[in-house]
Amino acid sequence: MFRTHTCGELRLADIGSKVTLAGWVQTVRKFGSITFVDLRDRYGISQLLFGEELNRELDRNPIGREFVVQVSGIVAERTNKNKQIETGDIEIIVEAFKILNGSSTPPFTITDDTDGGDDLRMKFRYLDLRRNAVKKNLELRYAVNRAARNFLHQQGFMDIETPFLIKSTPEGARDFVVPSRMNQGEFYALPQSPQTFKQLLMVSGYDRYYQIVKCFRDEDLRADRQPEFTQIDCEMSFVEQDDILNMFEGMIKYIFNEVKGIKIKEKFERMTWEYAMYHYGNDKPDIRFGMTLQHIEETCRGRGFKVFDEAEKILAIVVPDAGEYTRKQIDELTEWIRRPQVGMTGLVYIRCGNGGAYKSSIDKFFDVESLRRIATACQAADGDIILILAGKQERTIKAMSELRLEMGERLGLRKKNEFRLLWVTDFPLFEYSEEDNRWVARHHPFTAPKPEDIATMVENDPEIKDASQYLMHPYAGIKANAYDMVLNGNEIGGGSIRIYQRDLQEKMFAALGMTREESLQKFGFLLGAFDYGAPPHGGIAFGFDRLCAILGGSEGIRDFIAFPKNNAGWDVMLEAPSAIDQSQLNELGIVVKGY
Repeated sequence: MFRTHTCGELRLADIGSKVTLAGWVQTVRKFGSITFVDLRDRYGISQLLFGEELNRELDRNPIGREFVVQVSGIVAERTNKNKQIETGDIEIIVEAFKILNGSSTPPFTITDDTDGGDDLRMKFRYLDLRRNAVKKNLELRYAVNRAARNFLHQQGFMDIETPFLIKSTPEGARDFVVPSRMNQGEFYALPQSPQTFKQLLMVSGYDRYYQIVKCFRDEDLRADRQPEFTQIDCEMSFVEQDDILNMFEGMIKYIFNEVKGIKIKEKFERMTWEYAMYHYGNDKPDIRFGMTLQHIEETCRGRGFKVFDEAEKILAIVVPDAGEYTRKQIDELTEWIRRPQVGMTGLVYIRCGNGGAYKSSIDKFFDVESLRRIATACQAADGDIILILAGKQERTIKAMSELRLEMGERLGLRKKNEFRLLWVTDFPLFEYSEEDNRWVARHHPFTAPKPEDIATMVENDPEIKDASQYLMHPYAGIKANAYDMVLNGNEIGGGSIRIYQRDLQEKMFAALGMTREESLQKFGFLLGAFDYGAPPHGGIAFGFDRLCAILGGSEGIRDFIAFPKNNAGWDVMLEAPSAIDQSQLNELGIVVKGY
């Protein structure tokens, strides 16, 4: 054995014991005839004391940062205790040491407050993973993984693996494709999710399935998105929507208790998609704070203010107790909403003073009584500031939703150590693509309509000859038997009750513009399975990386993945993707065009 104990294990009770440790040198501090070394491994840090004799040996055979060493010695009580580490009461009086491997000078300091930038740390990710901050993230990830598995096992779920080399069935994000050497000119795809496999498992009688599984989507990237990501993927048979919601609400409560020590006793709030869009402007609302959207068109029009009179939508939020919010801060917000990412041209404000005094950026058009009516419509009180946006409906709703979140951030209302969960239900089954002049599935094409909408689905022809007709089509009102779980304004899970009857599934494919031949070519295996006694079933998939990041107090998922890619989908450490040898291309029968 290279060690009898780990570097984070020894305590005062071990004083006098002879021990052997092995690990990496964190720091070397020479004080005359003695040297102190901090030795680090995955479990912690132990201080080593090299006395006068061994100090001379260190002069002849020096060690440096990140050297791998083995030491033997006696556990002693430290004189200068370090309360910042768990082993801070003891040190090892070294009797013998051995350099197991040297180290080049690291390109950045391997400490929590490292001097390495993102690109440098990603290039040397194997060094970055030694940092305690990253280690804690991976430990949290493992704890969430373990808790989810324990809960699902206790509830009778079975972990069943599904293939990674599958058929390409583009519907949603782009597939990553894999050429087949044995079948030249043909390709596998990497799964965007195990969706059809888990439905087939339900047909096979495995009524409670799960995987913690890799999924692949060729999408544009951002802080909370990777080309390969992990899902907690689950499916159940003989269930209705409430069965799914209650089961996985229980799983998340179990994870919070096991990982964070937080006991959530109350049921998660539930709201419909329409309610979320009307009051928050998005379908994953952050309910840690108020400032809900106020629809004030009727109150604001007819005063000769062109911006309001010509706007499709006029929205407001009330910033509470903002009497000291300065004009400079409001001007900064105006510049913020003019950014291309938000896309608005201006911001109107009304300051609600004491005793009915109002000051606004539209005093030229609105007298005090008119401002009071707006304040009353918004339920604003003395000391509040009303922020108003007006313009095209879709853009204004999106912009006000983003402004609400920005104000919550600026006012410190989006606390990372506060967790609010809810279910959003009753999504539209379809969205209309004006570009393609056809319906597309809002969730995926295997999502069932609400039971009361099945007749509408079956009896109506989905064809639309003009884009302006789509809102009048009966399909526009069909609700999906679907649900999302939202945590602090982030969708962490989404699922649905599935279609399990062949005729309804074929109708769904037709609504999405697929011919009968195309649906058989892409999904004939699933349609065929529905002919052999498919049970009612439904499920949910959780974004595992995102859940871990939120529990760890982070906005992005990269530091909770051992070997992530950057925002361009590039693995800086491996330098991948990369070109492959011409001989490999020849074997695959592939010719690469020049770019």
